[in-house]
Amino acid sequence: MLSVNNISVHFTGEYIFDGVSFLITPRDRIGLVGKNGSGKTTLLNVIAGELIPEKGEVAKISGLSIGYLKQEMITEGKRTVIGEARQAFKEMLEMEKQITSLTSQLAERTDYESKEYLQLISRINDLNDRFNLLGGHNLDENTEKVLMGLGFERKDFTRPVNEFSSGWQMRVELAKILLRMPDVLLLDEPTNHLDIESIQWLEEFLTGYPGGVLLVSHDRAFLDNVTNRTIEISLKKIIDYKAPYSEFERLQAERRAKETSEYKNQQQQIAQIERFIERFRYKNTKAKQVKSKLKMLEKMDKVEIEGKDNAAIRFRFPPAPHSGKVSVRVEKLSKSYGDLQVLKALEFSIARGEKVAFVGRNGEGKTTLSKVIVGELPYDGTLELGHLVKIGYYAQNQHEMLDMEKTVFETIDDVATGEWRTKVKGLLGSFLFRGEDLDKKVKVLSGGEKSRLALARMLLTPVNLLVLDEPTNHLDMISKDILKNALLQFDGTLIVVSHDRDFLTGLTQKVFEFRNRGIKEYIGDVTEFLARRKLDHLNELEQRKRPGQKKDVADTPSKNKLEYEQRKQREREIRKLKSKIEKTETVIDELESKMALIDEKLSLPDKYADEINSGKLFADYENLKKELERQMEEWEKLNLLMEESRE
Repeated sequence: MLSVNNISVHFTGEYIFDGVSFLITPRDRIGLVGKNGSGKTTLLNVIAGELIPEKGEVAKISGLSIGYLKQEMITEGKRTVIGEARQAFKEMLEMEKQITSLTSQLAERTDYESKEYLQLISRINDLNDRFNLLGGHNLDENTEKVLMGLGFERKDFTRPVNEFSSGWQMRVELAKILLRMPDVLLLDEPTNHLDIESIQWLEEFLTGYPGGVLLVSHDRAFLDNVTNRTIEISLKKIIDYKAPYSEFERLQAERRAKETSEYKNQQQQIAQIERFIERFRYKNTKAKQVKSKLKMLEKMDKVEIEGKDNAAIRFRFPPAPHSGKVSVRVEKLSKSYGDLQVLKALEFSIARGEKVAFVGRNGEGKTTLSKVIVGELPYDGTLELGHLVKIGYYAQNQHEMLDMEKTVFETIDDVATGEWRTKVKGLLGSFLFRGEDLDKKVKVLSGGEKSRLALARMLLTPVNLLVLDEPTNHLDMISKDILKNALLQFDGTLIVVSHDRDFLTGLTQKVFEFRNRGIKEYIGDVTEFLARRKLDHLNELEQRKRPGQKKDVADTPSKNKLEYEQRKQREREIRKLKSKIEKTETVIDELESKMALIDEKLSLPDKYADEINSGKLFADYENLKKELERQMEEWEKLNLLMEESRE
């Protein structure tokens, strides 16, 4: 469908990648990975036609369409949300205008028998046929479905896009791309501005998408749930793995271990040859051997290895000062912005040492309550902090609140006290700021660097209540793992707002879900919350009370809705079973091929005498046979489950 052929790109004379080739076919779900600066976004730009490579080409079949979501895409203009989203259907909208105009002309004519009148009818019929073929009559239905899946409510549809934050404007751009249904989707960090429910909706959408998908993401759970293939950019080349992200990590570790072993062996061989050359370089009796060794070095294919990108923040939170048994207690707490009520009569308490996740749709009040707790916003009701509670707060825009004119060193040194005065450089080094980095002004740092600096600054004061609002937004996977490990060891109380399921898994003991101006409490981490949420899905998830409806009507799904949700759940289960069956069949084919190869060797005893006499072939054959039997049993079990699911 789309072929990347021998692509090479360089900036400032140095190649980012060189001679890269791969195919994107329908139903491919590809995760594009690589260390920071490896060229992931650059490669997306090349495929999208926004950057011309120095060498190579992107070949695609005639008429193939590409949809490209960049990391930052701001919608301009004053269209409403639904009006902007409808721009995805430019051809159909133009066709609709033509049909309306021609129909109006037809109504004004009375020359029913004329050739022109009949031609006009024929033109209208042709346009209507084309309009129906493109799904024109489902245009509004599809638009609403995608917008609501991405977190918009019906009341938002008529609001101008420029009233929304940049994150919500990005959702509108994503909606437009998805509605166009291009043959190939290129998505650069598509989950950055989505909450958990919207991410789950996007996962399901992409799983059933009819075209190819190539995406960049630091969300491990999202990659695992969507992708079936991983392309790694490494050493200016690519390595193509037919596996989702977690499986890729295992295969990558195996490959790097093998490469490291080969590299060490080759380096030992090279050192041995060089020692021989150095020792006998000036001896005439050894001139021939020295020359031979030199040629051997010249012809040797050098093994290259790429060290794992271990550059990541490394730190531990200071011990939490002692505090009372209850860290936060709330009674009848409400918060409004003018006429808009965000939180209503909240009641909860958080005990000392508890770790709590705030989850829910964007706009439901997670950040608002965080700011109320840390004292940044006024409120109605009662909020009491426990005895001797000291708060550390990391806001979503914490990196933007730094003094842009200060240097990295000054940012920390100006607020460091006590023993930290002598440890500023060490602290900054733990957050990857070393050497010349210390003298850089904050305003020239990237978003990720500013986030790391803000986290480092937060460590200067020991606290016993941490409130973190989307702390992982600009962190790579390794740094996220380091932060998570530090939080697991933190002996104080934690409140964390996040949409990153992998980051939250195993981190918290409670989940507070924000919905309909209230909070629902779940015991357990985000995995247990999502499992419980699926059980509640038929009655509650995505339900919104419509204007004029009574509460019991809004909260009780119709029979049709229940049946629809049950059918969708069954379809998801069937898709998962089908995928597992296909993987099992692939393994069975591989096992049978290996057994056939051994059979062939056994039929040629003269050629493979050593392997046969050693007994290795027979042992391998028995092991393969046992594994084949196990895989066949698994295949039968999966097919039985498939039949039961379809009944």
